Amino acid sequence: MAKIIAVAQQKGGAGKTMLAAQLAVAIAATKRVALLDIDPQGSLAAWGQLRASQPRASSVVGLHAVSGWRLAATLDTLKAGCDILIIDTPPVIDSDARRAVRAADLVLIPLNPSPVDLWAAEGTLKLAAEEKRRTALVFNRAPAASRLRKRLEAEIAARRLHLLPIALANRVAYANAFADGLGVSEAGPNSAAATELNALAAAIMELL
Repeated sequence: MAKIIAVAQQKGGAGKTMLAAQLAVAIAATKRVALLDIDPQGSLAAWGQLRASQPRASSVVGLHAVSGWRLAATLDTLKAGCDILIIDTPPVIDSDARRAVRAADLVLIPLNPSPVDLWAAEGTLKLAAEEKRRTALVFNRAPAASRLRKRLEAEIAARRLHLLPIALANRVAYANAFADGLGVSEAGPNSAAATELNALAAAIMELL
């Protein structure tokens, strides 16, 4: 039975879809991975279409897009056929998002290191708490060090929220790889982006 990661964040631009795709590619190097796109924007499904014709795609990632009444049955089917299921959730708290969070072993919340992103995560944190789901925050597009980042780290620690020790830097490599239907571990296996992404994937697998 698969472990489920729901990638959730109500604020646009936090990198939710990119993170789901990148993690799927990294984890698929050693596990059977499926992606489920339940975001009406369909960006992850579009990435999957690019990937289907991408000769440099080295790992097999099953991708499905579904919503509404079909979601419960799709979740059951996918859970039985993979090791890790990653769900890209809608940027709103609706019935699909609630169902995904309820099914998750881990709710992963990406945020840029800014107060606005942390404020926007409150709805997801509240929902996860209601459903008694484990949460983890991850900084995306993060500077190596800044006064604001340190301030947010202190606030997150004071609230006893779990912030993953690996942050993703503001690198164009992520956007370029996504635009080609790839993960950074495929587009540039020896790049700084691939190194930090693989480290993040390892930290998440330890939580699971």
